[in-house]
Amino acid sequence: MNTRTVPPTSSATPEPGREAPGVGAGVPPGRLPGAGSDATSVASTASAARPWRRRSGTAASKVAVNAVLLVAVLYTLMPLTWLLIAATKNHADLFGTPGFGFGEFHLFDNLRAVFTYDDGIFVRWLLNSLLYSVLGSLASSLISVAAGYCFDKYEFRGKGPLFGLILAGTLVPGVVITLPQYLLASEAGLVNTYWAILLPALVNPFGVYLARVFSEGYVPGEVLEAARIDGASEMRVFRSVALPMLMPGFMTLFLFSFTASWNNFFGPLVMLNDHHLYPAVLGIYNWNQLVVQNPELYSLAITGSLVAVVPLALAFIGLQRFWRSGLSAGAVK
Repeated sequence: MNTRTVPPTSSATPEPGREAPGVGAGVPPGRLPGAGSDATSVASTASAARPWRRRSGTAASKVAVNAVLLVAVLYTLMPLTWLLIAATKNHADLFGTPGFGFGEFHLFDNLRAVFTYDDGIFVRWLLNSLLYSVLGSLASSLISVAAGYCFDKYEFRGKGPLFGLILAGTLVPGVVITLPQYLLASEAGLVNTYWAILLPALVNPFGVYLARVFSEGYVPGEVLEAARIDGASEMRVFRSVALPMLMPGFMTLFLFSFTASWNNFFGPLVMLNDHHLYPAVLGIYNWNQLVVQNPELYSLAITGSLVAVVPLALAFIGLQRFWRSGLSAGAVK
C-alpha cells in the first residue's frame, strides 16, 4: 500500500520570516486594505483649507493696515477741515456754531478783511515768507548739491573727518543753535534784517548728506570722465553734466528746505523786531496774541492761517513728479 504525502493547505502557518499570503508589501501590519484612502482624503482636506486660512490672514492684515492709514488720514485732515470750515464763518458763527458745523458763508468777506487790515500788512508778510523760503531754499539746495557732489566724486585730504563732522551737524536741533546765531548776528549788525533769516538757512547738513546719496545714484563717473576728455572744465562738468542729472535730488532738497523755511517760527521770533519783516507764520502768531484786546483778530488769524497753507500745497502739487522720483532714488539699480 502506497502512502502519499498531502501538501499543506493555504491555512497553514507560514514559515518564520515569510509574509502571509494576501498581505501586500506596501501595507503596514495591522492596517486593513483601503485604510489609506481615508488618510489621503483627510490630508487633501487639510491642504485645501490652508489657502483659505492664508487668504483670510492676508485679508485681515490688509484691513488692519487700511485702518491705520485711515486713522492717519483723519488725523491729518481733521485740523485742515476745521480750518476751512471756520474760515467761512463770521465772528458770531465762529463761537455760536459747532466746530464742524457751517454757518453763514463769509469766506470772501474774511479774505477781504485779512488782506486790507492795517494797510495790507498780511500781504507784506506773505511776500516776506516767499522771499525767505524761495530765495533761501534755492541757495541752500544749490550749496548742498554742490557739496554732496564734491564729497562723492572728489578725493581730498580730510574728506572722511569733514563729512563725519557734517553728519554730526544733523544731530543738532536747529532750536539749540538759534541763540548762538543771534549772538553772531548781533555782533555783525545783522539783527532785524533780512540777512538774519537768509544766512542761517544756507547751512543744511542733512541736505549735504542727502545730496551725496543722490550723486552716488544719479551721476555715473564714466559720463564725467567723458566730459573731461572732451575738454570741459570741472565747473562746466558740474553745471552742464552733473547738475541736470541731479535735478530730481535738487528739487527734493528744495521742497524740504521750502517747507522748513515757510514754517520757521522760532528763528524770526528771535531775530526780528520790526513787524514789517515778519513772515506770515510769525505775523499770524502776533495777531493771535492780541485777540484778548481785539477779538476780531481771531477771525483774521484763522483765515490768514488758511491762506498760509495754500503756497505749501501748490509747491507740493506742482513739484510732485520731482518729489516722487527723488524719493525713489536708489530703489532700483
